[in-house]
Amino acid sequence: MNLRRDVFQAIADPTRRAILLLVASQAMTAGAIASNFDTARPTVSKHLQILTECELLKQEQSGREIYYHINANGMKEVAEFIEPFRKIWDDRFNKLEAVMKKYKKK
Repeated sequence: MNLRRDVFQAIADPTRRAILLLVASQAMTAGAIASNFDTARPTVSKHLQILTECELLKQEQSGREIYYHINANGMKEVAEFIEPFRKIWDDRFNKLEAVMKKYKKK
């Protein structure tokens, strides 16, 4: 039985967040990803497995190599969770800006 892991548990780990940042701009092999960390390659492979199970990464085979790339649709769940907080902070910064403009005029 293959249970889908929780996206938020996956991104709670700093190594997995670093992997997501690495592959956000370009697809990379497991070896290329592992070379960016001071951990054993099997450890990085486990992180890749978790991110793939959470559908935050997709695998694409090209010949003998498997490339990992970001799954934008998988990131939607995270973005949708964060959006209300972004709106709250935007409102707060807009209010602060308005106060600062009034203060500047005085």
